Amino acid sequence: MIKDIQEEILRLKKERGAVILAHCYQTHDILEVADYVGDSFGLAQNARKTDAQTVIMCGVRFMAETVKILCPEKTVLLPEADAGCPMAEMISPDKLRELRNRYPEHAVVAYINTTAELKTLCDVCVTSSSAAKIIKRMPQDKILFIPDKNLGSYIAAQCPDKEIVTAQGCCPVHAAVTEADVKDAKKAHPNALLLVHPECDRTVVKHADFVGSTTEIMDFAKNSPAEEFIIGTENSIVQHLGIDCPEKRFFPLSKNFICRNMQLTKLSSLLHCLKGNYGEEITMPEETRLLAKKSIDEMLRLGNG
Repeated sequence: MIKDIQEEILRLKKERGAVILAHCYQTHDILEVADYVGDSFGLAQNARKTDAQTVIMCGVRFMAETVKILCPEKTVLLPEADAGCPMAEMISPDKLRELRNRYPEHAVVAYINTTAELKTLCDVCVTSSSAAKIIKRMPQDKILFIPDKNLGSYIAAQCPDKEIVTAQGCCPVHAAVTEADVKDAKKAHPNALLLVHPECDRTVVKHADFVGSTTEIMDFAKNSPAEEFIIGTENSIVQHLGIDCPEKRFFPLSKNFICRNMQLTKLSSLLHCLKGNYGEEITMPEETRLLAKKSIDEMLRLGNG
């Protein structure tokens, strides 16, 4: 049955001349029919390169917005309209304006996990893998980092020459994992390496054998000679790595490490989106798009080389 649905999705995708983007946190049956799989910004860059006029983002809203910012001429579809990101929505534009007034000398750096509207008020965007490199290259010594305080804290430790103020946002899924979870996982799997996303609390990150973005975690596990790993990010990665590397063993840091918003998108969501009777087309005012794009362009400028 799953194979039948996948085959119909592939047929409709070809018929519509569409490409499917799938974030790593999607289920494996969706990854199998996707044209591109990866982290959010990498997917947006792939969308920019393709000739396809219809792009379907299997992920959450801010990811689809980023695709639209970079690809205004394309039709961008989000299969599940309710798939949001609590962290991206933790700071309102009014709150950011208030923070800018409180820290007038600080350049505003936004994690890519932010809404398009927030990006219009920021100086530069960053990804979890590029943040430290970009901030080190910025001429400003004072930085206001939004919205993730945990990622901001991790970056601050890597950029001691910068004064970094963090907002009080976070990913509720990553932030819910505790040091006690680490101790329990290490006790259960004493020979396993701990791989952690920097959206986790510093009390978790300090125990990690490797800290990195989702794709960096996956690449590390695939290339490491070690045979056992505790995965400190969304539990879908445990499944994906287990399929990609069946000779190795992967364990979740916590059984509760599940992003409900990411898991909203089902194979059937994608099927009906391609049929044209489900999902939402992402649109935004051109003024918003252009202002948001400035912070992304600055990320690309500072991140090159």
